[in-house]
Amino acid sequence: MNFRKLIRPRVTNIYKQKKTWKRWLFLVALVIVSVSLWYTNSLVRNIARDERSKITTWANAIQQRASLVNYTSQFFDQIRTEERERVKLLAEATVKMVEAGPSEDISFYLRIISNNTSIPVILTDKDGNINEAKNVDFNVDTVPALTPALRKEFSVYEPIILDYYHGNLIYFYYKDSHLFSELKVVLDDLVKSFFSEVVNNSASVPVIITDSSRHEVVAWGKLDSTRVTDTVYISAMVEDMASNNEPIEINIAGSKHFIYYKDSFLLTQLRYYPYIQLVIISIFLLISYLLFSIARRSEQNQVWVGLAKETAHQLGTPLSSMMAWVEYLKTKDVGSETIDELQKDVDRLNTITERFSKIGSAANLKTENVVEVIYKSIDYLKKRTSNKVAFTINPQRSAVILTSLNYQLFDWVIENLVKNAVDAMAGQGAINIDIEDEEKFVVVDISDTGKGIPRKMQKTIFNPGFTSKQRGWGLGLSLAQRIIRENHDGKIFVKSSIPGKGTTFRIMLRK
Repeated sequence: MNFRKLIRPRVTNIYKQKKTWKRWLFLVALVIVSVSLWYTNSLVRNIARDERSKITTWANAIQQRASLVNYTSQFFDQIRTEERERVKLLAEATVKMVEAGPSEDISFYLRIISNNTSIPVILTDKDGNINEAKNVDFNVDTVPALTPALRKEFSVYEPIILDYYHGNLIYFYYKDSHLFSELKVVLDDLVKSFFSEVVNNSASVPVIITDSSRHEVVAWGKLDSTRVTDTVYISAMVEDMASNNEPIEINIAGSKHFIYYKDSFLLTQLRYYPYIQLVIISIFLLISYLLFSIARRSEQNQVWVGLAKETAHQLGTPLSSMMAWVEYLKTKDVGSETIDELQKDVDRLNTITERFSKIGSAANLKTENVVEVIYKSIDYLKKRTSNKVAFTINPQRSAVILTSLNYQLFDWVIENLVKNAVDAMAGQGAINIDIEDEEKFVVVDISDTGKGIPRKMQKTIFNPGFTSKQRGWGLGLSLAQRIIRENHDGKIFVKSSIPGKGTTFRIMLRK
């Protein structure tokens, strides 16, 4: 039974199956990722909808609370206006009472004046001497005239000037009533409480409240406290917030303000979560793939080294016996030409044994003339190749191009490439070898006129076990790649290949 014919298709099919499995695994991974992203996006949309609902509810509540505060402010303004009218009426009643004659009834004016139990008033002459005071917290007997502190305290509103008996002026000073002052404190506390509740919102929304100019920050919340004083940062935040949501315009205590806000930090995180999740999954898969690839390559290297060492060991015994037989035949009446050819094959076997023994060991590189090395390899292969194969090497044999290489291993690479070229041409065609001395590399191009390599197979031909031949193990190109890459720190690849016209392999060795 021919085991080579049984094993080779099985080994070759591994890569076809591998491609099929890769495609299926990729499709399954794509489906899993798509479903995961769809489900995550669905959750994010639902949570975002809830967050948006909270923000909308918060904004509506702010509008309603602002309306309430504004209504309270308008109510206080109305009280202030009514107090102003009461003060005017009180001043007029005072004048009428003073100007009234002996027979005139002044009970009405007295009732108006006596009913004032909350508005602090002071009556002075033009020199500031106090004539009368009511609802004040000082004694007129001890304070006969307006002091600078009293004048400042009672100058919130312009005093009412009364003309008493043609040129005798009376100055009527007043200020807000005790009740209105207490209500004003309540209003200020209400405004402060409103701003505090806005910036410390339950929706966890970043907020900036500005004045009517939109530049001066009145209050803020859910922002970086270390950067609030940075005008550039605040301007950028205001612009960003305005682009996300229309600012809420409110009128508090007669002053216009604008409330800027944007989506909560949680909502922003949720919006980008699916993409972050995808990146993390991708990184995890990439790291896993690299680790498995390294482990698989390490196992392959161990198999390679073990197989090569065992092959060299198995070849050693019969090779020693053959060398002894050659020496024995030299003592007999055997033609020298036959013995010479037999000696060449024994030497070749010895070279092959050395090649296998060097796999897995540090390559002993020496400075060699790569032109001479290639000529020697082709000389040996010519005699064992069909006469219908023409070899061409450039430059001439006399040229010298030096580089560091291991003769036995590099010779093996040339042999594998040439044998593959001969098989690709079915034993008939031309093989051209071009050697070029570049600045950093020595470049060797080996071209044939064979059937070529399909583009989809050019990346897999160096894989162990891959072959398109009916007979073969698919190890030649894999060995060649390993020798060039690992032993010589070089490169080997398919430079070009045209189906039906031929293929060019390129080897690049560092100088």
